[in-house]
Amino acid sequence: NHLSLGVGPLIDVPAGYELLERGTTWCTPGLIDLHSHIQTGSFMDVNDMVLSCNPEFRTSPSIVPANREIQRACAGGVTTLFGIPGSGTNLSGFGVLYKTRCSGTYEQIVLADPGGMKVAQSYNPERRALSVGDLGYTRAGMAWNLNRLNHMAIAATKRGEDSLALHNLQRVHTKELPVLIHTAGSDACHTTIEMWGEDYDVRAVLSHGCFDGWKVAEYAARVGIPCNLGPRTFDWFSSMEGQYIGTPQRYQDAGVQLISVNTDASVMPQEELFLQGTMGARYGADSYLMLKAVTCNTAKSFGLEDRIGILAPGKDADIVLWTGNPLDPRAHVETVWIEGKVEYDRARDGQRF
Repeated sequence: NHLSLGVGPLIDVPAGYELLERGTTWCTPGLIDLHSHIQTGSFMDVNDMVLSCNPEFRTSPSIVPANREIQRACAGGVTTLFGIPGSGTNLSGFGVLYKTRCSGTYEQIVLADPGGMKVAQSYNPERRALSVGDLGYTRAGMAWNLNRLNHMAIAATKRGEDSLALHNLQRVHTKELPVLIHTAGSDACHTTIEMWGEDYDVRAVLSHGCFDGWKVAEYAARVGIPCNLGPRTFDWFSSMEGQYIGTPQRYQDAGVQLISVNTDASVMPQEELFLQGTMGARYGADSYLMLKAVTCNTAKSFGLEDRIGILAPGKDADIVLWTGNPLDPRAHVETVWIEGKVEYDRARDGQRF
């Protein structure tokens, strides 16, 4: 199922292989988004709103393979998604890493189940604080509840217990699974970096980091936490001069090593992941960094670089051909291979979208 890729003039084509000549077409790895909610095919997030922390919750039963939104993602060059719970609660649950195949069963599309944990540490879980009056819906309450649950998981592991309720959270603390933290604004981002980047030895990724979150980017760089930025790629509200501040550019200038971007689809259309990179470059970030922010940096942030994110021997053959620069909105996707199989071809499938 793996496609062999040769870049440049080929003298001899091995037996059993087909030579594709596409002129000046651009070729990239498949794009990757770590913050996506389109796995159900609807615009509704998957939440369990009974408790503020849900370490048992998983999105896997909600996945509808090859739904319309997944097919559109594939047509936009996006080949791998982390399908996560919504942010209605603090510890939202565990998501699934999957490929955007346009057909196939659950088993055929899933890369890892669970693929990681989702935490929501600001904004959305607070919406019910006044009406419910629950400590768990305040920022102080979130931190207290999350710390309490983390300490319980760590203690269970030290005792040699495999807790049914905390099993996957224990795997986060043994670094088997990464954790993606929905957080925005400088105060919440600071709490997230301190808790998940310093207090706990886990594979954490700060996700969103927007509004004025860029103000603590130097702290993120110092701690070494990867930053998955978006869907807002600029900040206007916190500027006294009314200027547009490019969020990825500020994180880049602060020295954050692993910068990626997201759509939070369907907040932004999943097929417009490339446009998040475009906007990051438009507002000051390095263009090549923004290409890496939708490919290899995303893969590295979640420890997936052994399979996806680059074009190299031995990796999954997730390959996209573009008519031009992938960050140029005037370009479009011509062909998408996922693990060596053509999943989208514009000449064949373009009328469907």
